[in-house]
Amino acid sequence: MQKHETPSLIRIARENGADAAVEPINLGIRVRELRKARGWTLEQAANQAGLARSTLSKIENGQMSPTYEALKKLAEGLAISVPQLFTPPSKTQVNGRLALTKSGEGQAHATATYEHELLAASLRTKQMLPYRATIRARQIEEFDGWVRHDGEEFLYVLTGVIRLFTEFYEPVDLRRGDSAYYDASMGHNVISLSEEDATILWVTSLA
Repeated sequence: MQKHETPSLIRIARENGADAAVEPINLGIRVRELRKARGWTLEQAANQAGLARSTLSKIENGQMSPTYEALKKLAEGLAISVPQLFTPPSKTQVNGRLALTKSGEGQAHATATYEHELLAASLRTKQMLPYRATIRARQIEEFDGWVRHDGEEFLYVLTGVIRLFTEFYEPVDLRRGDSAYYDASMGHNVISLSEEDATILWVTSLA
């Protein structure tokens, strides 16, 4: 019987068209690049990680091998995972986009059955469309046929109880904390079952 091999990061990278040769990561250089990408001084980065400035300096200059505890603190300070400290940066261009949407400040778009609040509306050419929706509909008959569009969709119930109708499956009831991921080209509709209008987070792929 052929041994099943768990896909490694390198194998996945190769399947995605990356170079076959993978250079080993120099931890010190990697940490310095991550720090400078955030515009931090040694002292600022050390404070973020809860390390002494001298310790961080020695790590960056390859003068010491940090313990796992130090690596965890460093990763937490940089807001990444420990494995990412040893993972080469992507060769694709990093544009550093960021959009913040404070509660209630999304772009409103109301319909007869849903009230949408578009999130991250300031970003153009997104690959995902996130929005918060208040579900006003109480009966499937309130819809003029199925909603369907390209891409895939994820929904997460924030408050209340909903019933998710889909073209090829039996209706399913979802409560706060429940979620669903589905092909958005399949007909789908959502209604509220709770006394109050349910709210959900919807994320639709645009790629």
